[in-house]
Amino acid sequence: MKYSIIVPVFNRPDEVDELLQSLCGQTIKDFEVLIVEDGSVKPCKDVCDKYASILDLHYYAKENSGPGQSRNYGAERAKGEWLIILDSDVVLPSQYIENIENCQLSTVNCQLKEVAAFGGPDASHPSFTPVQKAISYSMTSFFTTGGIRGGKKKLDKFYPRSFNMGIKREVYQQLGGFSKMRFGEDIDFSYRIVEAGYKTMLIPEAWVWHKRRTDFRKFFRQVFNSGIARINLTKRHPGTLKLVHMLPTVFTLGVIGCLLLFLLGAGLYIEGEWLDAHGLRPTDNMHQGVGMVFCVLALLPLLLYSLIIFIDSSIRNKSLWVGLLSIPAAFTQLMGYGLGFIKAWWKRCVLKQDEFTAFEKNFYK
Repeated sequence: MKYSIIVPVFNRPDEVDELLQSLCGQTIKDFEVLIVEDGSVKPCKDVCDKYASILDLHYYAKENSGPGQSRNYGAERAKGEWLIILDSDVVLPSQYIENIENCQLSTVNCQLKEVAAFGGPDASHPSFTPVQKAISYSMTSFFTTGGIRGGKKKLDKFYPRSFNMGIKREVYQQLGGFSKMRFGEDIDFSYRIVEAGYKTMLIPEAWVWHKRRTDFRKFFRQVFNSGIARINLTKRHPGTLKLVHMLPTVFTLGVIGCLLLFLLGAGLYIEGEWLDAHGLRPTDNMHQGVGMVFCVLALLPLLLYSLIIFIDSSIRNKSLWVGLLSIPAAFTQLMGYGLGFIKAWWKRCVLKQDEFTAFEKNFYK
């Protein structure tokens, strides 16, 4: 058997149903599927039973230990030459495995045997909700992430992500699989693959539809934890922190600065109004003029950025509503990550706390 598809699941039976349905339609059938239930309160066993006669499907239930350890659990029981790691909230196009078989990088045929691990990009399906499409836009747009997440052009070496990752089983076993990091464990694993001297590659054609989060509150928690994970990853892998990783923090500080400038301007303007009302200053007093200038300077960059997001997303998604929703999605993505980054920097770099002590709740419970 060539491929073993491993999917950790936590309380997402409906998503598993859609994923398994998409696996039934694959043009190449040389694969098995391992569903690992990670201590779910809403198990997906009944869903898996529906596909037991259609797919080479194996269902396992275990106590909750996080996605990384659940993937390791599945890998220990897999038989394929290649392990394909997927999130439960993805759906595959029918030629997904065929495109892996026939992978190309640029215009040069690339034999999969030359690499130890690969990954592919993600996209938004037409059936996704407007919020899901807006969140997908914020995670893939040039104006939010630089357009490098799963894109064809990378600023650095390619590091596969666990929503769509393939790795040779022998390499997986040699490296010990995923670590016990609760968040960021997939990037940690990719770093260890590259640091061990193995070659990785992006297969642009091996893309998946990725649902991501269904509301902005859950999305904020996800990206907040990603910001925390970046500092922890830097501690584990010195030298991996790049300028692009710090841009959300710069954006966050910039937004905070703009809001403070706006409050200062509004305060000066209100003070001017009060002075005018009591006859203490002439109508055209300096307070009001300076206050208006501060307010305009504070809001202009935020409004300009929002307009760019709105126009670009509306065109890409062919929907003004999705374009409008992409504005809060973009701010949530950048500021959530930035705030998590700042919190982790303070705890790990300033207070010198270790990973477990600083983020026990986030990573280990």
